[in-house]
Amino acid sequence: MAKQIIIIDDSQTVRQEVRLVLVKAGYEIIEAEDGLEGAEAIRENQGASLAICDVNMPGLGGLEMLESLHADGGGAVPVIMLTTEGRPDLIARARANGAKGWMVKPFKPQMLLATVAKIAGAP
Repeated sequence: MAKQIIIIDDSQTVRQEVRLVLVKAGYEIIEAEDGLEGAEAIRENQGASLAICDVNMPGLGGLEMLESLHADGGGAVPVIMLTTEGRPDLIARARANGAKGWMVKPFKPQMLLATVAKIAGAP
């Protein structure tokens, strides 16, 4: 069975780009459009290998989602942040709440795959 990756991003284009790279590599994809949907997807798919999450989203942002999951113990799925943000304070806040990595958009497909494989394992 293919490893599941949850993509959490309000941009349909970004979700499509990430999905295309990961599906080609053999991963199964679950998508969420914001932090609320993302937290629900993570809670419902505790067997997922990884979640890739944006920081800035309407409603519940990625950092707030991480904090919520961290606070209630629902964060068993490793999370990497994929965002246009690169501020050290945001990276530190994400890591303090369990994020396993931080990648800046636009991403390079090979770098995304290498990061995913390092944290989630090969598909």
